[in-house]
Amino acid sequence: MSESNLLRVMTYNMRYADDTPPHSWNERRELIKEVVLREDPDLIGTQECLFRQVKDLSSMLSDYDWVGLGREGGSKGEYMAVFFKKDRLEVLEYGHFWLSETPAVIGSRTWGNICPRMVTWIRFQELKSGTTFYHLNTHLDNYSSEARIKGAKLIVQQASELSPAEPIVLTGDFNEGNGSVPYHLLTAEGAFTDTWYLASERLNEELGTFNDFEDKTGRNDRIDWILVHGDITVAETKIIGDCPGGSFPSDHFPIIADIQI
Repeated sequence: MSESNLLRVMTYNMRYADDTPPHSWNERRELIKEVVLREDPDLIGTQECLFRQVKDLSSMLSDYDWVGLGREGGSKGEYMAVFFKKDRLEVLEYGHFWLSETPAVIGSRTWGNICPRMVTWIRFQELKSGTTFYHLNTHLDNYSSEARIKGAKLIVQQASELSPAEPIVLTGDFNEGNGSVPYHLLTAEGAFTDTWYLASERLNEELGTFNDFEDKTGRNDRIDWILVHGDITVAETKIIGDCPGGSFPSDHFPIIADIQI
């Protein structure tokens, strides 16, 4: 696997902007910038950012462009914003759907979730090779088990309607571990495969991804995943357990996967 052909994918719940110290956005944004610039991903599925955070990230990360929409429509609510290297990837098409009985209805919620939940999807072309693929980015509900289960089923259904010849990358905060029903639904019957287990090498296996601004182990539970479908190989995956000086950039640790499509 040629290192120059690898695409570095990151999933990162950056926590919505809160102005309350010690975890305010103003205190955390430089820490997040440092993580992203150091790890240098080509593609980032973010979760929870509000519009002002998306604008800050766009300003701080000059090599990246982004696609997204507030989950309540326009700039309202949290984003599933996708950031990508402008010199590596080109957007061919994109869209959004909501995890509900009416996925085309902006802000819809029907399965007991308090907040709307959604997916932002993009069809990319990798500029070096000309290869095309889809990226889906989501955040399942933190309150309703039914919403997580039905949301996972809807993602599988929607993904099955994409071009069967093109690989798919799915990133997100799924709010459950890999023994859960949503994980099984997403990885059953060949729908998706977890890059964590496809990888030739795994780093920081002892960590989980939800640190809650206090637990350096990430609670040993990996609730953020990078899943793939189609002809994709994985060189390495890792959890980034940054906590410089005891300060957490977010209440989640990001995950990275180096993949070849």
